[in-house]
Amino acid sequence: METNSFRKFLESYLEAWSNSSLTDMKKMISKDYSAREISSGEIADFGYEESIAGWEQGFNVAREKENKWDLNEVSIVPLRENEVMAILSATLVTGGQNLENVSLFFQTFQRQEDEGWTLIRSYIETGVPGENINKIQFNKRV
Repeated sequence: METNSFRKFLESYLEAWSNSSLTDMKKMISKDYSAREISSGEIADFGYEESIAGWEQGFNVAREKENKWDLNEVSIVPLRENEVMAILSATLVTGGQNLENVSLFFQTFQRQEDEGWTLIRSYIETGVPGENINKIQFNKRV
């Protein structure tokens, strides 16, 4: 895996998210994207088009009243030679205050020869209490 290549891509991805740039985000998501989101116990499976609509809705909310994103990298997990999972937490800061709950994103990116890195699949948990993010543990086994 090309660590520097992925790191540079991830920084661009997080910048596009932080800036609520739908134009940039569209370029970073595979047309074959698939995702599962759990929200209030309800499961929703969706693809590229629904994802773009969701990003647009979220970005519109973020632009209201000068809200901004609080994005945090929880972990990076190399999966395969050309696949990496980024575990990210995200919430909005409104009126200078973080929302109590965050969304936890398990996002798998794949490196394509011609296109560079793209987001190919996600698993998203919404409504996670913010304090639980600090309790995440990763056990290393040898």
